Amino acid sequence: MLGDEKKGRYARQILLFGEGGQKKLKRTRVFIAGAGGLGSAIAFYMAAAGFGGVRIVDCDVVELSNLNRQILHSEADLGRAKALSAFDALAGINPEIEVEAVVERISEENIDELLQGCDMIMDGMDSFPSRYLLNRAALKRAIPLFHGAISGYQGQATTIIPGRTACLSCLFPHPPPPATAPAIGSTCGVIGSIEVTEAIKYITGKGRLLENRLLLWDGLEGCLEEVAYEPNPSCRECSQVK
Repeated sequence: MLGDEKKGRYARQILLFGEGGQKKLKRTRVFIAGAGGLGSAIAFYMAAAGFGGVRIVDCDVVELSNLNRQILHSEADLGRAKALSAFDALAGINPEIEVEAVVERISEENIDELLQGCDMIMDGMDSFPSRYLLNRAALKRAIPLFHGAISGYQGQATTIIPGRTACLSCLFPHPPPPATAPAIGSTCGVIGSIEVTEAIKYITGKGRLLENRLLLWDGLEGCLEEVAYEPNPSCRECSQVK
């Protein structure tokens, strides 16, 4: 049973999925790749929702140009490791959860170790090579990957469940050319919130997930679009996974 204090904290969302759903969130350990714009929004709402364990990984430090969108950090954190700044912020948001900060660059060499004990992967990265790495790791460990990406007023999100959906490489067989993407905080908030909503739905068994559907957000036009996609039988990644 949840104690009275926990019931009070989560009372409004318990109305949606019950105490049983809240207990499932508490038992879930999440891996958040990145503590930047997307990662900040993801981590903020996952902590507030009561996901029991949050491991947030980032190798960068907080810079002034980050503060328009990276809501876990403030001017007092300039020069600090983003993961450590995020740790302090999340502990303040919800002291009931376990937060682990890792100051490392996510790579082929350390991804397996970083994912130990985690039940899902949250994509807060800003490059497709890094996202492909998360995709391969999700396939290898058979855990869901909640993908999100933003550029300026636009963003996208989809849910990848190994063995059940297409993978990220099916959807994007070739990465877009690298570039420094413009970014505003509200777009990070929209897409990060969608990712967290998908994770909550997955754990609690509520609603329809973004499986084999790419949700596109255009903040400039104020509209959403949905694009269906399918597994690629010759995908270089998921076609090799049995």
